[in-house]
Amino acid sequence: MSEPASIASGIAARYASAVFELAKDQSDLKKLESNVDDLAAALDASEDLRDLISSPVYSRNAQGAAIVAVADKMKLMPIVSSTLGLMASKRRLFVLPALIAALRARIADEKGEVTAEVISAKAMTKTQSDKLAKAIKARVGKDVKIDATVDESLIGGLVVKVGSKMIDTSIRSKLNSLQNVMKEVG
Repeated sequence: MSEPASIASGIAARYASAVFELAKDQSDLKKLESNVDDLAAALDASEDLRDLISSPVYSRNAQGAAIVAVADKMKLMPIVSSTLGLMASKRRLFVLPALIAALRARIADEKGEVTAEVISAKAMTKTQSDKLAKAIKARVGKDVKIDATVDESLIGGLVVKVGSKMIDTSIRSKLNSLQNVMKEVG
């Protein structure tokens, strides 16, 4: 891990720990999970929001006012809203994606859940996703939340990552393996 990435993850972990513990004390983990999902969706959807959190052009006050306005518009819980304001005042909004990931990990751990990153050549149906979650649950022994993305360059098959384990059944990787074997022969 590069030094800036490790610094960002360290900062995010401290904020995530504080927000998580406060929400847990207030028995608001479901609302926190919903807020985190909403915030992640907003970051994915809005280039302006991504620019706001990462651009040094905006002043602390401008970042603070904008992020608090976004939090109010999204009706985020006070813990999350005030944390975002604090992060803006400290010029630490750039760690927001890492904060979201850290909060998701803490919530999943609390629920006894594991997240499986699944990359497929085309979008999976709900039935396929449920079937895959059931198969992974049988393997890891915990409830599984599927984080699905699409990468058409896989041609077919899946790449499944659960924790540090990865299973790659994509046609692209099989073709690459075959190509390597053929190079060794010739």
